[in-house]
Amino acid sequence: MAASAVPGYSPGFKKPPAMLRLKRKRLRRSEPAATAAPPTCGAAPRAPSAPARRNPFSSLDNAPRAAGTPPPRERARRPPTPAGGSPSAAPFWQLLEPACEDKPARRAEPSERADILALTDDLHLPVAVPEVPSSPKHEFPADWSIKTRLLFMSSQPFTWAEHLKAHEEAQGFAQHCRATETNLPQSIQQSLVYWLHPSLPWLQLFPRIGADRRMAGKASPWSQDEALQQVLMSDWSVSFTSLYNLLKAKLCPYFYVCTYQFTVLFRAAGLAGSDVITAVISPTTRGLREAMRNEGIEFSLPLVEESRTRKQKNSEVNLETEVANSLEVDNSTGDGEEPAPSDDDDESFSWLEEMGVQDKVKKPDAISIKLRKEKHEVQMDHKPESLALVKGTNTFTLLNFLINCKSLVAAAGSQAGLPPTLLSPVAFRGGTMQTLKARSVNAKARVHLAYEDVFSLEIVGPVMPHALHSLTTLLRSAQRGAFSAVLYTHEPTAVFNTNLDSASPAVNKETVCKGLPTCGLHPKTLDQLSQCPVLGKSSIRFLEMRDYAYTWRS
Repeated sequence: MAASAVPGYSPGFKKPPAMLRLKRKRLRRSEPAATAAPPTCGAAPRAPSAPARRNPFSSLDNAPRAAGTPPPRERARRPPTPAGGSPSAAPFWQLLEPACEDKPARRAEPSERADILALTDDLHLPVAVPEVPSSPKHEFPADWSIKTRLLFMSSQPFTWAEHLKAHEEAQGFAQHCRATETNLPQSIQQSLVYWLHPSLPWLQLFPRIGADRRMAGKASPWSQDEALQQVLMSDWSVSFTSLYNLLKAKLCPYFYVCTYQFTVLFRAAGLAGSDVITAVISPTTRGLREAMRNEGIEFSLPLVEESRTRKQKNSEVNLETEVANSLEVDNSTGDGEEPAPSDDDDESFSWLEEMGVQDKVKKPDAISIKLRKEKHEVQMDHKPESLALVKGTNTFTLLNFLINCKSLVAAAGSQAGLPPTLLSPVAFRGGTMQTLKARSVNAKARVHLAYEDVFSLEIVGPVMPHALHSLTTLLRSAQRGAFSAVLYTHEPTAVFNTNLDSASPAVNKETVCKGLPTCGLHPKTLDQLSQCPVLGKSSIRFLEMRDYAYTWRS
């Protein structure tokens, strides 16, 4: 009775071993009947046999298939056939298989927008690729985001990047340290070098945001040792100060400070269209911003101010129209969203006095303005819109603030007591030379039922802006002006491509960039990074070169 009350319960259910024994018993019973003589014509016709019992463990598809219908797996393997009857040709990067295997694809070919993301198994989040690429240009814009992986593809082999000889590797390191120009295409090693602090070989120290699960279970003797934590932070402070001094002297173009909650990008004067040292922080929280204000650090929220200005203009236009018509208006934006309150709300209503209607329009009181402002600040926490910009001498105050900020280091979890990661394109005190991991893979791509050789070069590690430009410069010559690349971005850093000085007057490039050529970057790379950012809150996801001209998608 109890078993029958359970929905879906079958008292006749048998385990697989019992089913096999029952099947063998039925086969033994049916053997004598099969060898018996056929029935006579006067005998009654034999009843039709029941349909074969389906194995419940074979598939979840219970619907019977008609004769001639291929199984679901075979149907999925068949590529789509166009109206002409022949399979469509796919770009060479769509279906990549190991060169040693010569077999058809296991699934239908993806669409043209999805093929870029299905190249190899990836551990990152999927990236949306827009439909319309940029127009061909001889240079792509600066991308200030940090890439975690690059995948270059070309019809030309990357043999020049494989199995570097000892003297070639040494030459690449020497050219990097001496900031000498490369001899194409032998010195790929020079483009793969970066500097890191701290250096713990058993831990992957980038990215730090969301890395708790990856670091869990790894040895961390400092997590419960306060004396060791103080030693690590003291050593980190020396390296951080060294980097800032190099930046101020224009001997370091930029560097990143990667904490477990946010990332800071310091840029020297002359880069990204700014005539002073800048530091951008993303993402931020209300608590961090309040702490910076309490320390006397002057900063701005460019994306919030841009949105506020746009909303205020729309609100003022609507309000002026209603005042002119009825002199009775509602304090609303018209689109159902409250505008972000400004710091000078009293001055924002001064234009009402000029029109003589200040007594007929209800203005929000100070308490309402404060509550709305706090609500808006909390809502933008941990979002790209919370990006904070620090300029000029305030960056030195920010340096001292970060060194003494206790919340800069996690107090619990797998990152507890571990100082932030410092990433730099040039050497600094306490920095360790590291190299990006590069490996080439030969693959096959199906085109018109035939396979063509496709060569790929994979770069893994924290790829900074200078490394991306340096690698593409190498490939431009080595691959004869024809290659494509898929770029995987560390998403919290994509907002660094926002143009933060759009309202500032044009600066004298020659005057501002004076001294930067000694910072250790190639002149062409330095020229690219000195341009104003144009990508906004996005980053380059796909880059292609044809006939020595770039197109990209962000």
